[in-house]
Amino acid sequence: MKESESLTNNLLMEVEVLSNRIRNIKQSYKTTENKALKGRLFSENKNIYKRLNEIYKIAELLNKNNTEKINFSNLLFEISKRSLNENKFESNLFFL
Repeated sequence: MKESESLTNNLLMEVEVLSNRIRNIKQSYKTTENKALKGRLFSENKNIYKRLNEIYKIAELLNKNNTEKINFSNLLFEISKRSLNENKFESNLFFL
């Protein structure tokens, strides 16, 4: 499979946007008392986590099929993995 750098670059930007949105969701969740809003934030966080997981799986496939040590797919793999780990670590914030 030949890696498309523009596709990989777009996924990198999407991971960055989704990671920032997760941080904003968690901050909003901690500061609001509105139960309906908390429900929507929880649902949105879940959907974003699913999308990050999809991107991680794509990055994993791209990374396995690439023999170069330094490339965009390797960067995408590492950033998506870190975003998923950050979300897992901070997921306890929803149960405070």
